[in-house]
Amino acid sequence: MPHLEQVIVSMVEMFEEYANEGGKKHPISMNEFKEVLEKELEAPGLKEKIHADDVREAVEMLDKNHDGEVNFREFSRCVAVLAKGYYKQKRGKGSKKAKGKEGDQED
Repeated sequence: MPHLEQVIVSMVEMFEEYANEGGKKHPISMNEFKEVLEKELEAPGLKEKIHADDVREAVEMLDKNHDGEVNFREFSRCVAVLAKGYYKQKRGKGSKKAKGKEGDQED
């Protein structure tokens, strides 16, 4: 399976795993989502590369429709913010706090 396809399938399957309660699919509550982050971001190398500010930003941008739950669209956006934070840390770009020093240029 091509790498991008694996990433997409993994993301959808992860959401479905956490959103499947008793066989009935539903959005993930904010508390459930925080548990997902704690469980899924347990690798020390990854935790070091995703800055706390990036996690906070990802959680803040969730629940755009203000229903107290995370649907797949919101989940996808959050994963994208976390991936962006990981990418910046891996490349040594720093967190959002350092953004002013480096400019607002995106890679």
